[in-house]
Amino acid sequence: MKKAEHKTSHINLPKSPTGIQGFDEITLGGLPTGRPTLVCGGAGCGKTLFGLEFLVRGATQFNEPGVFMSFEETNEELIANVASLGFNLNDLMENKKIALEHVHIERSEIEETGEYDLEALFIRLGYAIDSIGAKRVVLDTIESLFAGLPNQLILRAELRRLFRWLKVKGVTAIITGERGDETLTRQGLEEYVSDCVIMLDHRISEQTSTRRLRVVKYRGSLHGSNEYPFLIDESGFSVLPVTSLGLEHVVSNERISSGIKALDDMLEGKGYYRGSTVLVSGTAGIGKTSTAAHFAEAACKRGERVLYFCFEESPNQLMRNMLSIGIKLEPWVRKGLLKFQATRPTLYGLEMHLAVTHKFVNEFKPDIVILDPINTFVVADKEFEVKTLLMRIVDFLKVNQITALFTSLTSAACNTESSDVGISSLIDTWLLLRDIELNGERNRGMYVLKSRGMANSNQIREFVLTNHGVELRDVYIGASGVLTGSARIAQEAHENSEFLTRKHDIELKKREIARKRKALEAKVATMLADFGSKEAEAIKIIEEEQEMIKRLEQDKVEMAKSRKAKIGNISKNNA
Repeated sequence: MKKAEHKTSHINLPKSPTGIQGFDEITLGGLPTGRPTLVCGGAGCGKTLFGLEFLVRGATQFNEPGVFMSFEETNEELIANVASLGFNLNDLMENKKIALEHVHIERSEIEETGEYDLEALFIRLGYAIDSIGAKRVVLDTIESLFAGLPNQLILRAELRRLFRWLKVKGVTAIITGERGDETLTRQGLEEYVSDCVIMLDHRISEQTSTRRLRVVKYRGSLHGSNEYPFLIDESGFSVLPVTSLGLEHVVSNERISSGIKALDDMLEGKGYYRGSTVLVSGTAGIGKTSTAAHFAEAACKRGERVLYFCFEESPNQLMRNMLSIGIKLEPWVRKGLLKFQATRPTLYGLEMHLAVTHKFVNEFKPDIVILDPINTFVVADKEFEVKTLLMRIVDFLKVNQITALFTSLTSAACNTESSDVGISSLIDTWLLLRDIELNGERNRGMYVLKSRGMANSNQIREFVLTNHGVELRDVYIGASGVLTGSARIAQEAHENSEFLTRKHDIELKKREIARKRKALEAKVATMLADFGSKEAEAIKIIEEEQEMIKRLEQDKVEMAKSRKAKIGNISKNNA
C-alpha cells in the first residue's frame, strides 16, 4: 500500500492595502481583506484618524468605497477635524466614495437584558454599505456601543456576533477601542475575537512625546512585531518600518567632490564615495558647519538636491554666517536644490525625529543629506538610544544611495578620536578637526582619521577660514613639529632669510670661481705663448743642425769626386 502523498501549497492571505505610508510594509500588504481589525489605544493616540485615512486612501487610491460609523463624534465634527489633513470628506460623500453615519447612544437607555442585540445597528450599517457598495467599514468606538453591558457573557456574545456579521458582509473592517488599565481594551475581550489587533501608543518621556504602533497579532500572516514610531502631520499618518532596514544595500563606485579641492586631494584626489557616510567632528568653532556648507554648495553646483537638517542655527542665520567665507547658499534655496529643515532636538522624541527624517527624505528625494550637529540629541543617558536612531538613519540613507554628512561636537576634555554619540563604526569617512595651540595662538588642523575603500593622506593640514572659503594649506613642519599661525609665518620668514643668505653666498662663490678661472686662463695663455716662441726657436735650431749635417755629407761626396776615387778605395789605399 502506497503512502498518501501530502501536497502543501503556500496560500497568501488576501490583504487590503491601507495606503498609510510604512504600515503596509510592516504588515506585508495591509489589513486582512473581509476580516475585522481592532485598533486600540489611549486618548489622542490617533485611532479615529487611522480609521479615516484607511477609508480615504481606499476610496481615492484603490477604488474601494467605505463607511465610517461614529458613536461619539458627529459628521460635522469629523469633516472639520480631518480637513486640516487635506481630507475633503464632503467631496468624497458627494461622489458616493464615503458614507458617514453618526449613531447616538444614550447609555442610560441601555438596559442589561438577555434580549439585547444589534439588529438595528446591522440594518443601518447594512444600508449604508449597500448604498455606496462599500468595501471598507470603520466603527468608532466600540466602548460607546457596549458601555451599558456589564455582563461579560452577553458582551462576548454580541462582540462575536458583530464580528461575524462583518465577515459575512465581506467588508474589511476597523473597530477602534480604548485601551484598558491592564488590557489592550477596556473590556479585555475585543482582542480575542479580532483577526488583527493594532495598538497605538502616545507616551511622554522627559517632556517629549512619542507615538508608536505595534501589530499585536495578525491571524494567518507574518508581520513586523516591533514597536514602530509613527507621525501624524498635515498629510496624515506615516509609519516608520524600522525592521525593514538591513545591510544589503547597493554600493556605488562614483566619487563626488567635498567642495574643498585640497580635501579631495587627501582622498585620492576624488572625494567621497556616493552613498557613503561622512562624519566631521571637532570642538566648538573649529569649522564643522563650514565644511558641511562647502559640501552642500558643491552638490548644488552639480545640480544635485541637498536636504540640510539644522539643530542649532536657523537657516537664515546659517546662510548669513556662511557669506563671511564666500559661500552663498540662498540662491540654491530659491532654485529648489537646497532645502533646510530646522528644529530643536527637544521638539520631538528620538523616534519621532527618525520618522520626520524619513518623511522629509521621501518627500524631497535628496542626493545629499546633512545633519548638523548630531550630538544635540544626546540628553542625560540616552547615548544608546541616539546611536540606535543614527544607525537607522544611516541604513535608510544607504539603502536609498543618499550621501550623508554628519557633524559632531566633541569636548576639549574628551578623546578627539571618539565621537560623543559613539557612531564611529557606522561612518565610512571620518574627518577630524582639531585645535593646535602654539605660542599663545589657537589654530586649526584637519586630518582624515579613516576613509573606507580608498587610500587617504595621513598628513595634518592647516585648516584656514578665508573670505573665499576653506583653505587646507600644505603641511609645514618645523623643528618642533607641524607649525601653524604666526609660528608658521615666523618660521617661513626665518627660512626665507636663510635662503637669501645662502643664495648670496653662492653668488659670491660663483664670482670668485669665475675670477680665478679667468686668471688661470690668462696665465695658461701666457705660458702657451712663451712655450710657442721657445718651440719655434728650438725647431729653427734643429732645422739648422739638420741642414749642417746635410752639407757635411755633401762636402764629403764632392771631395771624393774631385779625387776620382771612391771613398772606399781611398780608405783602402790609406791602409
